[in-house]
Amino acid sequence: MSTTVDTAFAPVTFSEGAAKELYKLRDQQEISEDYGLRVGVEGGGCAGMNYVLGFDQKKDGDQEFFIDGIKVFMNKAHQMYLMGMMIDWQDGLNSRGFTFVNPNATSTCGCGTSFSA
Repeated sequence: MSTTVDTAFAPVTFSEGAAKELYKLRDQQEISEDYGLRVGVEGGGCAGMNYVLGFDQKKDGDQEFFIDGIKVFMNKAHQMYLMGMMIDWQDGLNSRGFTFVNPNATSTCGCGTSFSA
């Protein structure tokens, strides 16, 4: 069973730049209203876990959040690894993409997409 939770209780936040980029991607790719942004983790990477970030349909076990007007799906089991995380967007000369500021990460790899907690 999935549930919808008020933004005030959402485990993650977006920077202004990340929210703008997510809106842009959603519009460019003409993402269906049935889809939301999946935020989660999966095993792998040099530090043990990788971040998951992409548009997807709601699955069993997901909670649904509305964060800055963006529908977000997150498996309840992933929340303990992501609670308090901010997703940011970097658009500089040396790096361009989403970054993850996760207070639960005890170590991260050089690429910034893998962590351990």
